Amino acid sequence: LKKDGDLVHRDEILCELESEKATFELSAEQAGKLSVVATDKAVLKIGDVVARIDTSIQPEEKKEESKPVETKTEIPKTETKNPKPETEIKNYATGTPSPAAAKIIRESGVEINLGSGKSGRITKADILTAIKNPKQKHETQTQPETQNSKPGTRSEHREQMSSLRKAVSKHLVTAKNQTAMLTTFNEVDMKPIMDIRNQFKDAFKEKHGVSLGFMSFFAKAVCNALQEFPAVNASLDGDEIIYHDYCDISIAVSTPKGLVVPVIRNAESLSMVEIEMKVVELAKKGRDNKLSLEEMTGGTFTISNGGVFGSLMSTPIINIPQVAILGMHKIQERPIALNGQVVIRPMMYLALSYDHRMIDGKESVTFLVRIKEQLENPSHLLFGQDPMKYLLDL
Repeated sequence: LKKDGDLVHRDEILCELESEKATFELSAEQAGKLSVVATDKAVLKIGDVVARIDTSIQPEEKKEESKPVETKTEIPKTETKNPKPETEIKNYATGTPSPAAAKIIRESGVEINLGSGKSGRITKADILTAIKNPKQKHETQTQPETQNSKPGTRSEHREQMSSLRKAVSKHLVTAKNQTAMLTTFNEVDMKPIMDIRNQFKDAFKEKHGVSLGFMSFFAKAVCNALQEFPAVNASLDGDEIIYHDYCDISIAVSTPKGLVVPVIRNAESLSMVEIEMKVVELAKKGRDNKLSLEEMTGGTFTISNGGVFGSLMSTPIINIPQVAILGMHKIQERPIALNGQVVIRPMMYLALSYDHRMIDGKESVTFLVRIKEQLENPSHLLFGQDPMKYLLDL
C-alpha cells in the first residue's frame, strides 16, 4: 500500500499479508522513510523482512488541511451537481480494473480513474480507448467501447494463485478423496418462518438493532438436532471419534478474497438475537478481511447458504475434520399438495452432505427431517420437538 521511498507515519498501514486462512494489515512501527524489501506477491517465511524504516528521516507532521478522504476513489466534479446515492459512489469495484485491464495497465502505463463497467469498474475497452486517446488518459472514461476499438480480442493473462485459494483447493480435494461423502435432500415449507419474520421484523430491529434473518432459525434448528444426533456433531482424528458436547457452528461467508468459514461458538446456548448479532459481526469482518485465525478455527458443523446467490440445489462439500454440512438454497414458490389441495408455497431445498464412515443413512435422513419439522413448526425450536410432547415427556 506504500511505495519504496515513501515517508510514513507511525501506525500507517504499509501492506497486507495474506496467509492460508486470513489477511492481515502490517502497520509502521515507527515514522520515517520506507525502504521496501519484499516484493508484491512474494511468498515470505515467518521472520522474513518486509521493509525497513529509516527513523532519521522524519515526515512532516500531519496538517489538518491534508484530508485523508481525498485519497479515496475520485468522483468526477460533474457528480457534485447531481450527487448519486452513496452506495453507487463508495463501491469496491469503483476504479478497480478487471484482470484483463490490469494487465494492459501494467504494460502500457496508462492511467485512468473511473471506468464504464458496473459500479465504475475499469474494463479492457476503457484502457484501449485511453491508449488511442493519450490526451484524455487522465480523464474519467464514461463512454462505452467505440466502433474503432478492436473487437473479439483473444488476450489472456496469468496470476499466481493466492494463499487462501491454495488452501481452499487443497482442503476441498482432501475432503473429496478422504471421506465417504454422500448427500441426502429434503425440502422445507418456509411460509411459517416467513410469516414470523414479517410479523416481528420491525419490532425486532427496533429493539435489538439487528435484522431478523433466516440464519438464526436454521442455527437453532441445527443445534437442537445436533444434540439429538451427537454423531453428526462429531469429528474424526485418525482412528478416533471426537464427540463434542457443544455446537460451534461454522458459517460459510463469501468475501472478495474467497470463501471463509468463521465460527459461532456455543451456538446452542445463544438466543436468536445473539446469533443474528454474531452472524452480522462475522460477515462484516469477512468482507473487510478482519477475521482472525481464532475466529475461523474449529467448528463442529457447517451451514452454507448458496441460496443468496440463486442456487436452487447443490451438494455442499464437507468441511473436514467435521463429518457433515447443511446446504441452504433459494426460496422459490412452487405448487405442492397440502391437505389434499394444490397450493403455492415458498419452498427451499435442503441438502445434508455427510461422511458415511461416521454417519449411517438412517441417522442422516432423520437429522435432516428433524430440521425440517422445526422450521415448518417454529414452536418446536423452543425444545427441539413438539412443546406438548415435551410437556408430557413423550
